[in-house]
Amino acid sequence: MNQQPLVTVIIPTYNRPEALGELLEALSRQTYRHLQVLIVNDAGEAVDHVAALYPELDSLVITLEHNVRHVEARNYALTEARGDYILLCDDDDLLLSGHVERMVEELQSSGSDLVYSDVEIFDYITERGVRRATSRFVFAYEQDLAAMRRFSTFVASGCLYRRELHDSLGPFDTRMYHYWDWDFFLRASEKYRVRRVPVASALYAFASSGEGNLSGQADSMRPYLDKLSAKHGLGELPTANFFLLLEEPEVKSRRAATEVVWDGEPFVSRLAKLGKDREEERQD
Repeated sequence: MNQQPLVTVIIPTYNRPEALGELLEALSRQTYRHLQVLIVNDAGEAVDHVAALYPELDSLVITLEHNVRHVEARNYALTEARGDYILLCDDDDLLLSGHVERMVEELQSSGSDLVYSDVEIFDYITERGVRRATSRFVFAYEQDLAAMRRFSTFVASGCLYRRELHDSLGPFDTRMYHYWDWDFFLRASEKYRVRRVPVASALYAFASSGEGNLSGQADSMRPYLDKLSAKHGLGELPTANFFLLLEEPEVKSRRAATEVVWDGEPFVSRLAKLGKDREEERQD
């Protein structure tokens, strides 16, 4: 009998089967094996065939009839979660092989309720269905709650927490669309023990071509930032370019040492390998 706590991995996805395949590849390599993988297809193109390529994963594809966007999609997954712990991950981000095991160990040994890691943010190009990093940098900052009310350095992808947090916090707040993760961090920090783990074992995808999720327009984000500020009493918050904010003195002063573990190699999924094999067959 498996004595490890079950970890439910929640992945909302929308029309990114190649990236999803890489994430499933990353999950198949995890040293921690007791996983339930919930893939919420937010009324996008079918991804059942991608999940089927990883039969060793206990996965379930939840296909929504209407597009509800990523926050509500996570809430749908919560209703199907069986795990003692919940782990969140965007469909285009990646987790290194020891990530889940390290997060579980840190949660248990520290007595924390939510743990999150540092990340490496990587730019990339896509070649034959495989994302290859063209540049990367470490995103690691001290956990300072007062400072994080000004600029959040919490990255939700790869975070692990006890399922019972939702018993008191409720689901993710769909009103905080662009800042749902910041809102969740602030709500959790008010009631629970939150801990940063100094290892960059989650990989956050960003494409300078405009595909990445760091490239949102400030004008569209401003109303949601104002809602977040009003909800938590944060005062006036800036919507400057993300990379410019990282150069602000108050943010730079929080930079922290971390363990860098990625060798820079791409995660070649079974979907990409299948596509390569078919292409070679056509050429023969």
